[in-house]
Amino acid sequence: MPRPRRSLISLEDTPYYHCCSRVVRKAYLCGNDNHTGKNYDHRRGWIESQLLKLTDIFAIDVAAFSVMTNHLHVVLFIDVNQANAWSDREVIKQWHRLFNGTTITQQFVKGEVIEAHQVTQLKHQIATYRSRLSDISWFMRCLNEPIARQANREDDCTGHFWEGRFKSQALLDEAALLACMAYVELNPIRAKIASTPENSEHTSLKLRIKAALVGKQPEHLLPFLGNERKNQSKGITFELKSYLELVDETGRLILNNKQGAIAQSAMPILNRLNILEENWIKIVDEFGRLFHGPIGTLEALTTYSEHLNKRRRHFSNSCRLF
Repeated sequence: MPRPRRSLISLEDTPYYHCCSRVVRKAYLCGNDNHTGKNYDHRRGWIESQLLKLTDIFAIDVAAFSVMTNHLHVVLFIDVNQANAWSDREVIKQWHRLFNGTTITQQFVKGEVIEAHQVTQLKHQIATYRSRLSDISWFMRCLNEPIARQANREDDCTGHFWEGRFKSQALLDEAALLACMAYVELNPIRAKIASTPENSEHTSLKLRIKAALVGKQPEHLLPFLGNERKNQSKGITFELKSYLELVDETGRLILNNKQGAIAQSAMPILNRLNILEENWIKIVDEFGRLFHGPIGTLEALTTYSEHLNKRRRHFSNSCRLF
């Protein structure tokens, strides 16, 4: 039986979550649909555009994403501090970029006088909006619903486009985060949509490589801090160059479907994470089959379960790989 989303989210343990949405009725996000003979590659652009737009509205950053033929993956970072730092007016302005709000919130943003008896209602709405702007359920809703409406118009039909619930997994430590990001960004390689990581269209990896070629990081993705952690308030605490080398080496081993070795230039991340090379390849290649719940070390899983008042450590066997 599906668990309530609140029983899967513990910001006390981690701000990172892997989410996956799948389509129904044999619908296609991209590629050639053998049932209709149509090509839907343009829908990948819809997803990427909407996803990156939402990072400017929500207090949620995207660490990694990939758009596949019938599903999409995204790794999210929930920035509660950003949401709490917004003023009341900023919260409402952010919300109004997606929804009309109410008459009271519209009046407040315009600087009009709010009646005394409406102040309590206004404060309640602001608190609600602030909470929603750091909620992955609302983020995924605002990502999926516009795409569903657009696809239904194009297909001249009605009804569900996405499955009712999206899958979410807590990434409890750095090893789980990087393994999940690599898995997400190498999805097109395993599916043989792309031949090399740098040619994986509509993925975060493509954006990172494109920006890295000119010495930058993508504007709408959570940055890799590397040696710049003193100058940035948030980000992934590894060097981008090392991560790109690691993913490139891993992708080539997976694509060739043969035994191989990670180059020494890409090994520092695995050494820091204390992950054996053979374990890394297995984790990234079989991530979707191995992990169906929270991911991390057994110690991290124990703490996560305790904070959510879970009586058992589900998925502990798969976590032993970390």
